[in-house]
Amino acid sequence: MKKVNYLVALALVTIMGACSPSTKITGSWTGPNTPSEPYKSIFVTAISENLVARQTIENDIDAMLQKDGVEAKSSFDIIPPGFKATAENKEATVAAIRDGGSDAILTIALLDQTSETRYVPGTTMYSPMGYGGYYGRFSGYYSYYNPVMYSPGYYSTDKNYYIEINLYDAKTEELVWSAQSETTNPSSIETFSNAFSQLVVNQLLKDGLIAK
Repeated sequence: MKKVNYLVALALVTIMGACSPSTKITGSWTGPNTPSEPYKSIFVTAISENLVARQTIENDIDAMLQKDGVEAKSSFDIIPPGFKATAENKEATVAAIRDGGSDAILTIALLDQTSETRYVPGTTMYSPMGYGGYYGRFSGYYSYYNPVMYSPGYYSTDKNYYIEINLYDAKTEELVWSAQSETTNPSSIETFSNAFSQLVVNQLLKDGLIAK
């Protein structure tokens, strides 16, 4: 009975692991006009109509930046919900960001969202136990091992989100850094946002755009 329980538990872990969430940076680019000194104050804006997602991501990135000694500001005071960028208010918006002391602007935008259904084949298990015991008769052997020898296949749908992160110089408005991330099967906006924010800030540190 203990062996049956162990193998069933192993099968469940395998199935759960196949659908586990993950977030990773798939690549980053640093432009030729990056300032020689790291940025010290960053204005963070997530471009999304989902206000909960926007605020959660902005707050988490702000917290991660501030933890590393970089001043960070959320966009809600300057870019309120429902804000529509126009030629008339563009300059005023950028001026407000500069006047607030930010020397760089970090944008987060969803590039694409896909769903991919895949078939996960079943597995068989073989563990020779030696002669005797349950091996003595077919009925005993088959009754004991048949329930756990085969784990049936199943269909799994993976949800993938591709996000672009850009960093612009607040003074020149030039793009100085860009990265892209891929997230598979996020369990919640809170869990995703925390992992995503850590990855973004770590990549900014690694690429020399900010410093502790």
